[in-house]
Amino acid sequence: MLQCTAVTQLPYAEALLALATMEGGPAHPPDAVEAEDFVLCELGDHDESAEHAAHLWTADTPDDQDLWFLWSGAGAHRVHRLDVLRLCPAVLRELATRTVTTCAYFDHHPGPHSFSVTDPLGDLIAEHVHSEVRRLVSEDDAPGNPDEPDTDAP
Repeated sequence: MLQCTAVTQLPYAEALLALATMEGGPAHPPDAVEAEDFVLCELGDHDESAEHAAHLWTADTPDDQDLWFLWSGAGAHRVHRLDVLRLCPAVLRELATRTVTTCAYFDHHPGPHSFSVTDPLGDLIAEHVHSEVRRLVSEDDAPGNPDEPDTDAP
């Protein structure tokens, strides 16, 4: 399933207050958010009956609770809240590779778990970065690289 594409501006003062007062929050909340921050819904594509959600902070506490910004509607009709929510307990176990992937969303989130949601833009950006790294590495390995010392010089 594709990721939701809803975007909204984060209410700066409310986000700072939530970060400053949450257990396990950042030592310096202004470092975590900026005045003009926008957030993207991280959930899988969903209908208007479900709230959009963006993860803001991973709490440094033993009870696995994170700060989320949730909203519905848009513009003057937007309704929002900041809430500390428990993490979703779902895991995906791949027996062939022996990997375990945990759901990155909050408990009782709408729609599929995070490991079933794809972000085409994020995938495109990651592929671009990987191709640039491969190109730079291959240039470094090419003969006559100006950064390498000339071993044929007298």
